[in-house]
Amino acid sequence: MTKNIVIIGPAYPLRGGLSTYNQLLATKLKEQGHTVRIVTFSLQYPSILFPGKTQYSTDPKPQDIDIEVSLNSVNPFNWFRLGGKLKKEKPDLVIFRYWMPFMGPCLGTLGRIIRKNNHTKVVAIADNIIPHEQRFFDAPFTKYFANSCDGFVTMSEAVLQDLRMFTADKPAVYNPHPMYESFGPQLDKAIAREKLGLDKEGKYLLFFGFIRKYKGLDILLQAFADQRIQAAGIKLIIAGEYYDKPDDYQAIIAEHNLENTLVQANDFIPDSKVSTYFSAADMVVQTYKTATQSGVTQIAYYYHNPMLVTDVGGLAELVPHNKVGYVTSTDTTEIADAILDFYANNRDSEFVENIKTERRRFTWDSMIAKLFEVAGV
Repeated sequence: MTKNIVIIGPAYPLRGGLSTYNQLLATKLKEQGHTVRIVTFSLQYPSILFPGKTQYSTDPKPQDIDIEVSLNSVNPFNWFRLGGKLKKEKPDLVIFRYWMPFMGPCLGTLGRIIRKNNHTKVVAIADNIIPHEQRFFDAPFTKYFANSCDGFVTMSEAVLQDLRMFTADKPAVYNPHPMYESFGPQLDKAIAREKLGLDKEGKYLLFFGFIRKYKGLDILLQAFADQRIQAAGIKLIIAGEYYDKPDDYQAIIAEHNLENTLVQANDFIPDSKVSTYFSAADMVVQTYKTATQSGVTQIAYYYHNPMLVTDVGGLAELVPHNKVGYVTSTDTTEIADAILDFYANNRDSEFVENIKTERRRFTWDSMIAKLFEVAGV
């Protein structure tokens, strides 16, 4: 039975993985025959709170997705006005995207108002419950939000456990982050490397995405200081914008003379170039210090990239060790050992074959089924 569904969260003209995910979810729901629109932010973060250069996408507007730009994250008058509008419209299902407690008052107020129509079910896809970088208001804001929902889908077991600290009795299930399928087809590796000006026969690893302390680029740089990696001629592509001051990372690079080992593209990577970076890489590396799940992993699966991840949060749930890649500690020698094993033992073809099977776990149909399950619709 088809439903009238509203997704509330980031979408075009905002950039980033959350927007891409929400737009892809809307597309998949439409393919199932549902009526879908996204309500996104006219103001997502005040500029003072945003660490990047811009919040807005340079890519073309997505086609065939109804996107309403009307939600202000810091204006309560806007919340009541929009909540009243959605309450009257009576969609069958509202899906919130919840990724940080800062959004708790805004989304929690919307949920309370909408549910007063005694028709609409309100569920949340929770990326994080306890954020990587914690603040004093995290717990009360998250509790306020959790009390406004009918059910939850988390994308790691760790987040599901965190959620139970705030709501013990509401329906909540785990479903892994589905694959990103909207960045374009995989390219021939030689063609991708030519586009990036790289050696077609070189050895390249990829660190992709916003650079923040919890993502552990400093750990990876320390691992690359291992003389064995230097001798093997392995290079690291760093593709993403600094959301931290780059000084600490540049100090490591200078200390270990890593300049010639790195390919740095330190701007936001638009959707149109994502396939080029992943197609050019031999392996994707995520040496995170803390994590829940990662959209980068799901891009890697789509492009058949072997992965190295650290054993934090939900990353090991997604990357079976020695099957599609490596799960290591944050010890730099262990990370270097895994990188060297990958090349010395030609693990690429073995891992890629296993990825073809493993990626079947990460479907949008499964995510949508779980959303309907916790909503009871």
